[in-house]
Amino acid sequence: MRNAAIQHIEAKFLRQDVTVFNTGDSVRVHWKVKEGEKERVQAFEGIVIRKTKGNHRATFTVRKLSFGVGVERVFPLHSPRYEKIEVLSRGAVNRKRLFYLRDLKGKAARVDVIEEPKPSKKAASAS
Repeated sequence: MRNAAIQHIEAKFLRQDVTVFNTGDSVRVHWKVKEGEKERVQAFEGIVIRKTKGNHRATFTVRKLSFGVGVERVFPLHSPRYEKIEVLSRGAVNRKRLFYLRDLKGKAARVDVIEEPKPSKKAASAS
């Protein structure tokens, strides 16, 4: 009984506009940063190296290189602090956790990209 009550309360705080993305995708997270009394949006762009499961506790880790130094940041998936998540490219990976990217440098640290088919002009004009 208690578990159902907790799930009911937690369901109120789940985001309904969550973007669908997977491990290996390049994403841009627009995160709200509070500086003093002002609030602004800062973009964090990188590769998703991990996603964890869990309803309101789900998180994802994004890794980027900043001036030659690897920077990783963990974002809560259902947080009200981010405005949106943009998927820049889809990655072709066979794992759920890409921690091996930490040891790679340069071109070796790239992930293969899945080419998404673009709609043809005939299909667009037919609809």
